[in-house]
Amino acid sequence: MSIEQIFVLALLFVVFLSFVKEYYPPEVIALGATAALVATSIIDVREFLSVFSSGAPITIAMMFILSASLERTGVLSLLGEGLKKYAKGSFLRVMFLMMFGAMIASAFMNNTPVVILMTPIVISVASSVGVSPSRLLIPLSFSAIFGGTLTLVGTSTNILVSGIAVQSGLPEISMFEMTLPGLIFAAVGMVYMFFAGRYLLPDRTSLANLLSEGSKKKFMARVLVPSHSKYLDKKLHELPFNTPHSRILDVIRGEVSLRGKLDTLQLQSGDRIVIKTDTSEILGMKEDGGVEFADKSSQDIELVTSEQTITMEASVGPQSHLRGKTLDELNLRRQYGIYVMAIHRNDKNLSDKMNNVRLQFADTLLLDGPIDGIERLVKEGSVINLSTPSERPIRRSKAPIAIITMVSVMVLAAFNVMNIAGLALIGAVIVMLTRCIDPEEAFDVIDWRILFLIFGMLGISIGMTNTGAAKLIVESIISSIGTASPLVILAIVYILTSLLTEMISNNAVAVLLGPIVISLAIQLGYDPRPFIIAVMFAASASFATPIGYQTNTFVYNAGGYKFKDFIKVGLPLNVIFAGLAVIVIPLFFPF
Repeated sequence: MSIEQIFVLALLFVVFLSFVKEYYPPEVIALGATAALVATSIIDVREFLSVFSSGAPITIAMMFILSASLERTGVLSLLGEGLKKYAKGSFLRVMFLMMFGAMIASAFMNNTPVVILMTPIVISVASSVGVSPSRLLIPLSFSAIFGGTLTLVGTSTNILVSGIAVQSGLPEISMFEMTLPGLIFAAVGMVYMFFAGRYLLPDRTSLANLLSEGSKKKFMARVLVPSHSKYLDKKLHELPFNTPHSRILDVIRGEVSLRGKLDTLQLQSGDRIVIKTDTSEILGMKEDGGVEFADKSSQDIELVTSEQTITMEASVGPQSHLRGKTLDELNLRRQYGIYVMAIHRNDKNLSDKMNNVRLQFADTLLLDGPIDGIERLVKEGSVINLSTPSERPIRRSKAPIAIITMVSVMVLAAFNVMNIAGLALIGAVIVMLTRCIDPEEAFDVIDWRILFLIFGMLGISIGMTNTGAAKLIVESIISSIGTASPLVILAIVYILTSLLTEMISNNAVAVLLGPIVISLAIQLGYDPRPFIIAVMFAASASFATPIGYQTNTFVYNAGGYKFKDFIKVGLPLNVIFAGLAVIVIPLFFPF
């Protein structure tokens, strides 16, 4: 084994460990590894630049735009409206309609926005049928995953695997090549969820329910500590109006928020206290005289320095500008008048150290503030409203254009009229020119993190090929499996891909294992097609953890789930799909 091979394999181990430990975002880790390969001349700059000519990332970017055009023109909202209309108080009816609708939608557009858009609708419908949202959000995510396996454009992983096949000298995977086996997987998955999975679904309480302060109308008041106040040098817990029915959100001294020091803070002259409480408490504070309002002469609660506020549960979206920043850096109080009362991530409440937490995709936030401030935050796309479906202008008159464009791209790709990358590019330009979606919004919806993760992993793949590390891995596998039948090898490929996908990014796993699996099949004298299809299905069908797939990550926090909930419901489904893969894939893709 050469020094270069040792270096690449060690680097691969570091990348994998970093993915699992989440030291940095996965796209940064992948690009960092590629940078190391370029710095050591294992791959030269020209080779690295070749990854940007790959058709798969371009196709994925354009499909983000096409999917967003379907959302913007109200095509997806029709599913939500139908779900509400036909729910009629039946949990099973809601579950079936929701899963079937999400599956169909996810076959024709990226499944992550399907789940993001349907989550507040599902939460709303859940209350109407008398069940916890946690009884419906895992089925929503799983059904979107089922749908993503039905067509080439259902998930970015499918497009990526097709690109890997082409790079390896194989024919590209066509639009509906995986549809028939995908329908079998989806049908079995639906049957499992209805006859077994639904009994394993937990009843969880969301963050907003856990921290609810009751139904009594609350106000947020800003009061001044004057120089003659009897509360000077007092700690907050000593204040008579700091009761279980009130909540001190902040103390502002000058222009500095002292929120992180509320436990030990002693009040000084000129401090402004921000408190959330009810009308009677505010009137009592005015009579007490220890603090001052802006208008001391007024007895009308609407004229004092207070405003009606709402408490809303929201999630950090995939394109949110909040990602990677702390609350101190964002200063939502100054920009929007909003306070973050709690942060929920991975079954943990991070409220004790909120100001230092760097927000991540799918973090659930409990926001409190004026209606207009929260509405601005939602409209800007910074957060996704989980309490109610967000209202936004829908261009329904453009819906036929968006539908015809998407269908045309899929049909023309199925008949090999043009490469899917070219068709997706043309389709994306059409929906922008016809204003199905504004160009500014179109480029915002592209998840650049996924694209740069792919570029980084493609660079690692080149490094493994150049040094012979990929060949070394293949030879090691061949020597260990000996004369195993192709069915056994297929099972190993599927299970290995599935296990890795539960721990790290599904796209990273596809790029990493795709070339290795193709080389393995060729050296053993088998058609690589069934094995690369197994990688595609296993990398998409991630059910046993909330971190293996974006839709699972999103509903994980939105539904207030625990990690074990996904293991309990999803692990049996992973096992069923692994057994099904060994039976179904060879029927459609012989060895």
